[in-house]
Amino acid sequence: MANINASIHFLLLIFLSSTFLYLETVKLGSCNGVLNVSCTEIERKALVDFKQGLTDPSGRLSSWVGLDCFIKLKLRNQYARSPDANDEDTGAFEDDYGAAHAFGGEISHSLLDLKDLSPALLELKYLNYLDLSMNNFGGIPIPEFIGSLEKLRYLNLSGASFGGPIPPQLGNLSSLRYLDLKEYFNESNQNDLHWLSGLSSLRHLNLGGVDLSQAAAYWLQAVSKLPSLSELHLPDCALADLPPSLPFSNLITSLSIIDLSNNGFNSTIPHWLFQMRNLVYLDLSSNNLRGSILDAFANGTSIERLRNMGNLCNLKTLILSQNDLNGEITELIDVLSGCNSSWLETLDLGFNDLGGFLPNSLGKLHNLKSLWLWDNSFVGSIPSSIGNLSYLEELYLRDNSMNGTIPETLGRLSKLVAIELSENPLTGVVTEAHFSNLTSLKEFSNYRGTPRVSLVFNINPEWIPPFKLSFLRIRSCQLGPKFPAWLRNQTELTDVVLNNAGISDSIPKWFWKLDLHLDELDIGSNNLGGRVPNSMKFLPDSTVDLSENNFQGPLPLWSSNVTKLYLYDNFFSGPIPLEFGERMPMLTDLDLSSNALNGTIPLSFGKLNNLLTLVISNNHLSGGIPEFWNGLPYLYLPSSMGSLSILGFLMISNNHLSGQLPSALQNCSGIHTLDLGGNRFSGNVPAWIGERMPNLFILRLRSNLFHGSIPSQLCTLSSLHILDLGENNLSGFIPSCVGNLSGMAFEINSQRYEGELMVLRKGREDLYDSILYLVNSMDLSHNNLSGEVPEGVTNLTRLGTLNLSVNHLTGKIPDNIGNLQGLETLDLSRNQLSGVIPPGMASLTSLNHLNLSYNNLSGRIPTGNQLQTLDDPSIYENNPALCGPPTTAKCPGDDQRPKTRTWFYVSMGPGFAVGFWGVCVTLIVKNSWRHAYFRLVYDVKEWLLMVISLNVARLRRKLNLGSI
Repeated sequence: MANINASIHFLLLIFLSSTFLYLETVKLGSCNGVLNVSCTEIERKALVDFKQGLTDPSGRLSSWVGLDCFIKLKLRNQYARSPDANDEDTGAFEDDYGAAHAFGGEISHSLLDLKDLSPALLELKYLNYLDLSMNNFGGIPIPEFIGSLEKLRYLNLSGASFGGPIPPQLGNLSSLRYLDLKEYFNESNQNDLHWLSGLSSLRHLNLGGVDLSQAAAYWLQAVSKLPSLSELHLPDCALADLPPSLPFSNLITSLSIIDLSNNGFNSTIPHWLFQMRNLVYLDLSSNNLRGSILDAFANGTSIERLRNMGNLCNLKTLILSQNDLNGEITELIDVLSGCNSSWLETLDLGFNDLGGFLPNSLGKLHNLKSLWLWDNSFVGSIPSSIGNLSYLEELYLRDNSMNGTIPETLGRLSKLVAIELSENPLTGVVTEAHFSNLTSLKEFSNYRGTPRVSLVFNINPEWIPPFKLSFLRIRSCQLGPKFPAWLRNQTELTDVVLNNAGISDSIPKWFWKLDLHLDELDIGSNNLGGRVPNSMKFLPDSTVDLSENNFQGPLPLWSSNVTKLYLYDNFFSGPIPLEFGERMPMLTDLDLSSNALNGTIPLSFGKLNNLLTLVISNNHLSGGIPEFWNGLPYLYLPSSMGSLSILGFLMISNNHLSGQLPSALQNCSGIHTLDLGGNRFSGNVPAWIGERMPNLFILRLRSNLFHGSIPSQLCTLSSLHILDLGENNLSGFIPSCVGNLSGMAFEINSQRYEGELMVLRKGREDLYDSILYLVNSMDLSHNNLSGEVPEGVTNLTRLGTLNLSVNHLTGKIPDNIGNLQGLETLDLSRNQLSGVIPPGMASLTSLNHLNLSYNNLSGRIPTGNQLQTLDDPSIYENNPALCGPPTTAKCPGDDQRPKTRTWFYVSMGPGFAVGFWGVCVTLIVKNSWRHAYFRLVYDVKEWLLMVISLNVARLRRKLNLGSI
């Protein structure tokens, strides 16, 4: 019954659309003229009733007065985003505007009583074109009755939000030439392809995004039964199996377009794909294909024979990206360029493991427009023959190992729009000759993450470029020392990156007056100085990075469009403007650290409701923390900062902030890193840190004026891996529950970014950033803590640093200290610890910094393993009762040598004398023994000489050398 209702609903929808949306009505030609076919009264009444219950959000049916029937039905939602759109939003309703115009609705209950409706609607004898794509049919099944529309030649249901499996009745459409069911919102994996055999006239087949896993074993056999097929689109169909051979069929000559991308075949490329004689388009991307490209299409055939066969000469697009292909591409390029007339326009081999040099034959692909070779292992220089590719528009070579030079012939390519050379160790000098005729250039990128500079730009300051760039990204290249004057006429720039470019200059006034509307401005890591004006204009969601320079003066206040602002490591001074938060309310990331800012944190920061990152450490700020935290519940570091997990942090360390921590700070319940160190905060360490910040990874309150005891609630922070409460006035016992800090006991595999943090390890304080997530540390030093070292601390097996020095701890070192196998730094100095050093400490194989000085330890110092290398006596100084190496104090009994060893040395001399002279005196005194001994020696010598002579003679005979 549900299928019948869906079919009625669907058929009524077809009739309802007969005059709106530019439908073509039936015009039957006859000898007497033209006849318009009108709908009957019952059909018209059914349509009116149906319209009343139909969902029509955009009023597309408001003018409907349909009277006529039709042969073409074009109901495509032209406002929706196509499934073929080349961006991230591939669904029909990713945008609200498309959804607002999507056609849908429910069938009216009154229509169920129209007994004759279905037979009447099925009399659509002349319908040959049906396009319902990009609408919203709410997951109803594709109506089975479509298989009865025997005249249908065109059917497009892509992105129309149908549900269920593909009805096999579609196989009855023997006249169908075009079938597109791409991403029709199929929720079933029960689709088969046996029904394809009935589509004898089909030329275009697109089932992209449809789950065909049930047909994975026979899909090629099913497709091969379509004698007229010229276009095959089966991307993202979970096919999994790519057969090594092709069943006998017409496909070898009929197919011109093949798209099998994103199926995860995980095999080699079968050679039959390169035997298609009329192939124009081939896309095998994202399939985990492996092996050599040459082996795939050569199949034992020589390169010269492949050229003569000409199977690839009609190819215009070859896409093999995002696989595991390896080897060189020289032979492939030789074959493609060896055609009398190569039509190749797009070559995409990116994201593989291809290597070697780029061949000079690349320059023979005269019609090439797009060359995508990024993310491989190519080496050497860009071949000079690239200057012959006069139609080239896109050149993408980023993320390779190309360590050669850029040829000047690149400057000939007048149609070149985009050059992407980033993340290659290219060398040499780039001059204006490299850009001399690039009149179409819009994008240039040579961006390296490493600070090492290997490429130099030496461009005449008087040179006027022939292009107008919109996108310029240069990082870790030598552009300076002067600011590049050739940017003077670049008035269309939206992205400017000149990071680590060796520029030691002030930004000229003409740059600020270019009236640019920027999406990104990154001139960080240079030696630029001067003041920064407020006149710059920015596009929505823009990024500004002026970090690590010598800029001075007050903080600039720019457009409210700026969302990410990095001004750290400069000489900006004065107070943060009071209206800062009001002028730039869209900020998500703000880093003002390491400047000379003073004054207080302005209350307008409370207006930054979108704030994700706040770093204002290493300044001269004073006063307390304002009560604006209620509006900032989630401060976190977004993943856009790198290929790392989303983590939160708030860093306002190394200022002169004072007072107690505001209770409203506990509203930042999503925070992951809290660094308030190096200030003058006072009061108790709040218990709500452990209660309201359950996801905290790092807690650093070092160098403040906190007093009172350490709250036991901190033990509930199961993800905490850095706890630094050192250099405060804390007292009381160390909570016995510290063993519950499982973040210091178990390895966390996920890579994360947690900001930058100074961590005291191995006796010195170092800055950690990208590997901060690997550091596991507990530092409670320089306080007034008392009591014993809790036994639970030995449960923290991933702990790398344990610093409890300069306190008033008593008792003994825990016996199970040897359980801390990851421990590298252990500092228990300047306490009142007593007892012996546990022998298990010798099993700490990673230990490289140890300090037990100024305690009351006693007994012999353990030896062995890692302790053998820690031979500095100062490690144990001022422990009067300790003895043994490396100290000079001797343990009781060390002065008495063992008697057995003394007698051993005493008996060595007489034993040697007795043994030696006992033999020699006997030979001297007794003649018969002496003669017998020397006779034995003589006989042995003669026997050895005879054996050697015989073997030498045999060898000479074998080698035909004869005797001497």
